[in-house]
Amino acid sequence: MDLGAEPPHIEPATEQERALAEENARLRRICGALIERVESAGMGGGAPYGAFEHAVLLAEQVRERTDSLHRTLEALEEARAEAEAANHSKTRFLAAVSHDLLQPLNAARLFASALEDQALPEDAGRQVGHIGRSLKDVEALLGTLVDISRLDAGVLTPDVAVFPVAELLDVLAEEYRQLAGARGLDLHYVPSGMVVSSDLALLARVVRNFLTNALRYTEHGRLLLGCRRRHDGLEILVGDTGPGIDAAQQQAIFLEFRRAVASPEDGDRGLGLGLAIVDRIATMLEHPLNLVSRPGQGALFSIRVPYGRPRDLPVAEAPPGPIDIAGMRVWVLDDDPAILEGMTALLDGWGCRVRCVATPAALEATSRRERADLLLVDYHLAPGDPDGICVAERLCRRHPELGVVVITANHDGELKQRARERGFDYLLKPVKPLRLRLLIANRREANGA
Repeated sequence: MDLGAEPPHIEPATEQERALAEENARLRRICGALIERVESAGMGGGAPYGAFEHAVLLAEQVRERTDSLHRTLEALEEARAEAEAANHSKTRFLAAVSHDLLQPLNAARLFASALEDQALPEDAGRQVGHIGRSLKDVEALLGTLVDISRLDAGVLTPDVAVFPVAELLDVLAEEYRQLAGARGLDLHYVPSGMVVSSDLALLARVVRNFLTNALRYTEHGRLLLGCRRRHDGLEILVGDTGPGIDAAQQQAIFLEFRRAVASPEDGDRGLGLGLAIVDRIATMLEHPLNLVSRPGQGALFSIRVPYGRPRDLPVAEAPPGPIDIAGMRVWVLDDDPAILEGMTALLDGWGCRVRCVATPAALEATSRRERADLLLVDYHLAPGDPDGICVAERLCRRHPELGVVVITANHDGELKQRARERGFDYLLKPVKPLRLRLLIANRREANGA
C-alpha cells in the first residue's frame, strides 16, 4: 500500500469531516516525504529496508546467544552449588574420620603404653614394642591423609602465637638425633635464641617432614638442623648428604604421591604426601619455602618464619623435674568404653587414683562426693551431651582448683584458643603417653604436692 498516495475523493458531509480530511492529507504528505528521505539516504544500492532487516536479524542472534549464555551460567551455578555441597559433605566426613577412626587407635596406643610400663618377659616386651611401632605407623599414615584432606577442604585454621624457636627445634633435634644414630647417621644441630610468630603445631609438622625426608633418603653422612637470620624472618633449615634432587623434579616433589627418588630399600610406608602437606601448610601460614639441591650433593630445605616480639612471649613456667605422679587424683570423661579402659590401665600403672565415667551426669554426681586434681575430658561426647569444654567449665565453678586437659582429634585453631582462654591444656588424639604424663606432673607441681 502506498502511504503517500491520495485517497479516493469523497466530498465531506460536515465541517468536522472536512477538517479531518485535510489533516489526513497533510500527514500523508509528511509520511511520503520521510519515506523519500530515508530511501535517498539509504546504503549503496538503495536498500535501507534490507539494512533494517539485517539489524533486526543481528539483534535476534544476540538475544539467542544471550539466552544461551544465561543457561550456561545457570548450569555453572548449579555445578558450583553441587561442588560446595560435596565439600561440606567431605568436611563432615573428615570430622567423623578424625574422631571415629582415631578413637580405636587412641585406645590401642593407651593399652600398648600401659603394657610397655609393665615388667614383661623379654619376648613379650619385644612384641609389645613392635605393636607400639606399628600403631605409630598407622597414626602417621592416617594423620597424613586426614591433614591433606583438611587442608584441601579449608577446615584447618592456624593458631598463631609467639614462641622461642628453640621450644620447637630442641625437641626435634633430640628426637631425630636418636633416629639418625640408629641408622648410622650424625645430626648436627645449631640452636637459635630467636623468637618467631607462627602456629607451633603446624610449623612442627613442616620441620618434621623435612627431617623425615632427610632421614629416609640419606644412607651415609649427616643431617643438619639449624636457622639463618634473614631481614624478613628466620629461615629454618634442614639439610642432608643424600642423593640430591634434579632441578627438573624440584617443583614436582611438592605434588601429591610424588617422590624425588625410588622408595628406600628398608620398606618405606610413606604415601608421597609429606611435601604436599608442607606446601599447603606453608601457603596457609604465608611462610615461603625454598629448596637448594644438586644430584649427588644432598638437599637443603627451608621455611622462612616471621620474627616475633620477645615481649609478647607468655610467662614461662619452670620445667618440671622428675616428679612422682603416684597418688594424683584424675577424673576421665569419655563416651568410648575402650578409651576409659585404656586410660585406667595407663594411669593405674603410673600410680594415679583414677575415676572414669562415660557421661557428664555421672561426672556431676562424682564431683559432689569426691575431689580431683585433674580432669581429662574428651571434647566430642555422646550426641545430645554438651562438649567437653562446657562440662569442664561447669565443674571448675564447683572445684576452682581442678586442672583440665581437653583431648580431641579436632585440629581447629579456634578450639585450641577457646581452651587456652579458659586455662585448659589441650591434647590431640592419639594421645602421646609421655606428653600426658608431663601434663600430670605439671599439675602436681602447680598444686605443690
